[in-house]
Amino acid sequence: MAANGDVADSIDRDYKEHLKRYETNGTISLPMEVFEKIYLNPQLPVKGELRGTFGNPTPLALMGFLIASQSLGAELMGWRSAGGGGAAIIGSFYFFGGLLQIIGSIMEWIIGNTFPFVVFGSYGAFWLALGATLQPSFNAEGAYVPAGASAAVTAAGTAEFLSSFAFYLLFVGILTTIYMVIALRTNIVFVIIFLFLDLALFLLAAAYWTLAEGDTALGGQLEVAAGACVFVFCMAGWYLLVVQLMQAVDFPLSLPVGDLSTRFKGGAARRKTRVDLEKNA
Repeated sequence: MAANGDVADSIDRDYKEHLKRYETNGTISLPMEVFEKIYLNPQLPVKGELRGTFGNPTPLALMGFLIASQSLGAELMGWRSAGGGGAAIIGSFYFFGGLLQIIGSIMEWIIGNTFPFVVFGSYGAFWLALGATLQPSFNAEGAYVPAGASAAVTAAGTAEFLSSFAFYLLFVGILTTIYMVIALRTNIVFVIIFLFLDLALFLLAAAYWTLAEGDTALGGQLEVAAGACVFVFCMAGWYLLVVQLMQAVDFPLSLPVGDLSTRFKGGAARRKTRVDLEKNA
């Protein structure tokens, strides 16, 4: 009986020590690679203990982004005769792509994770804007195609609408390029997500410009290529989501994400190294 009691006490001590190592408060820090895997942000000092008070909002926002993106990607590739450029899934744009990412963004801001806060906030706004553009009651295309217009006027108006909307995708793509460079301080999987998201946005913008010029064959091919890029970055995103949820419940299996936070040292770490070298010189 005494031996069994000693074993139980030992297991309890080991478990408490494990939990202590992974507390996210102001006094005990996560290992850098674990922190980056959980929050998609380098481990930087912040005031307070809010990371230990609130749950991690990153998986919620990431999941919302993936549901909206994967559905749109399937439509762009025409799976099972799908199509319409997202018109059938406006609700997912509003609630998964928009609402969940905005909630996640606000929570990232509260706990002091600036990069995820900006990323999820901007993409949440992107999905809300896309949903509003496709919403029939907003009638965005109606500004270019008057009711009762002739076929020629309708075609010209549709072309002007597509050409104008492509600029929105272009500049979101430029923003995504900035995020991709910044993500070099996080992990390889996150960088891959931004890379193929970038390609998808640029290809879709090119598709709309091509369709506006009347080349429906090439425009359709570019849409399919954009959908394929969406599929690739979503696969990477699902993997990252599984990694984060496993970490959240202390799953006995830890999957790699290719940590870069220790490979690409931050400015403060580089300055400290330089000062140390000067002192030892």
